[in-house]
Amino acid sequence: GSTSVREITRLERIGAHSHIRGLGLDDALEPRSGGSQGMVGQMAARRAVGVIFRMIKEGKIGGRAILIAGKPGTGKTAIAMGLAQELGEDTPFTTLSGSEVFSLEMSKTEALTQALRRSIGVRILEETEVIEGEVVEIMVDTLAGKGGSEKSGRLTLCTTEMETVYDLGSKMIDALTKEKVTAGDVITIDKASGRISKLGRSFSRSRDYDAMGAQTRFVQCPEGELQKRKEMVHTVSLHEIDVINSRQQGFLALFAGDTGEIKGEVRDQIDTKVADWREEGRATIVPGVLFIDEVHMLDMECFSFLNRALESDMAPVLVIATNRGIAKIRGTDYKSPHGIPLDLLDRLMIVSTTSYTTDETRKILSVRCEEEDVEMADDALELLTRIGMETSLRYVIHMIIAASLVAERRKCSQVEIEDIKRVYTLFVDVKRSTQYLMEYQSEFMFNELDNGGDIEEDSGSDEDDDDVHNSDDNEEKEVSKIDESEKSSMEEG
Repeated sequence: GSTSVREITRLERIGAHSHIRGLGLDDALEPRSGGSQGMVGQMAARRAVGVIFRMIKEGKIGGRAILIAGKPGTGKTAIAMGLAQELGEDTPFTTLSGSEVFSLEMSKTEALTQALRRSIGVRILEETEVIEGEVVEIMVDTLAGKGGSEKSGRLTLCTTEMETVYDLGSKMIDALTKEKVTAGDVITIDKASGRISKLGRSFSRSRDYDAMGAQTRFVQCPEGELQKRKEMVHTVSLHEIDVINSRQQGFLALFAGDTGEIKGEVRDQIDTKVADWREEGRATIVPGVLFIDEVHMLDMECFSFLNRALESDMAPVLVIATNRGIAKIRGTDYKSPHGIPLDLLDRLMIVSTTSYTTDETRKILSVRCEEEDVEMADDALELLTRIGMETSLRYVIHMIIAASLVAERRKCSQVEIEDIKRVYTLFVDVKRSTQYLMEYQSEFMFNELDNGGDIEEDSGSDEDDDDVHNSDDNEEKEVSKIDESEKSSMEEG
């Protein structure tokens, strides 16, 4: 019979910013051109964030706030994601949306406090005594007695310089069996807890078997003495320490996500303990980054809380982003730049983003095509770029995968101009949608232009008939000012 070989590929979700691998900067913090690490354009903003990245890495910055401000679709979130990728896994990076604060089942200040403490890491140093060596031989004896069988055994470990035999109890034998330790494995035994870790297989035993599994790791036989003092480093966030100490099932609450509100007394005790560890040299603080997107959604209470939180000794770097201009501060009638109070704006280092040029838009689209694994013809990419310049970058990015599916339906591996045109007619952008609404607004429910007079009539009191007549007259005057084309379309509706 015939056999078919099918290639198995790893399934990965492609997100809006999954192509971002970093800020695309060289060693001198100058932005590289040509879509380095997925970043295109925004040279000044990337250079500014690069300086902030270097300061965070060197631990010279804390309690600072940076505002990334710009029009929609100019790469504000992409720059923040690039900063997160550059910092790596060791530096805590917490992402929060402004509206999330109000939707959680806890007070606004508690939600912000938890987010701030998630962004502060504590690197705990711990010295432990370990036995590390290559297993030469394991001997297990089972003695049958009245109370049942008892296990005892001997473990022979060696390094390049020495060899020692250890007597084993039943618990250690069970641990060795559980880890599937055999002769030739390199293991470490923690003397304090008795925990056994298998590091890999010794190179000297690499020829024992003709075939090995893909997961088999080969390591060198340890040198020096068997017993060593090792320095272990654990990095945890302050929020994780809070959760573990705040309730009886605290450790499980970390996985369940149901942390609830944490008392201030618990946090004060933890801060005191961490301060003691820092003085003893057992712990170091890793100030991370808290990124709040759509920050204009926060209200006055949240802004005043952030103002106070930034003055704390253990404050992370706050990066906030907004696309608003002069806007009302939520919950007030006051207007201010970006919808942020002026006292907080004074504290911010503001980085602005600019609109993308045609060449930058083309490069972004080619990077996205590569990320989404879509083959696109040059003329189709050119058309997509033109559409992007006239509509918006987000609209054309969404068109890529849709055009790919249309091309697939034609049994074509490459996206052509006709596929782009087809998708352009199927999905309308904001401008065309608005134009359609203007033409056919009388057919839609609750449209402002048609029912404005009715609303005014309902709101007026029934007793003042003269007022009602006056409002009707005013309404007729307003309607007469409308263009003839709109008037005729309203009458048709």
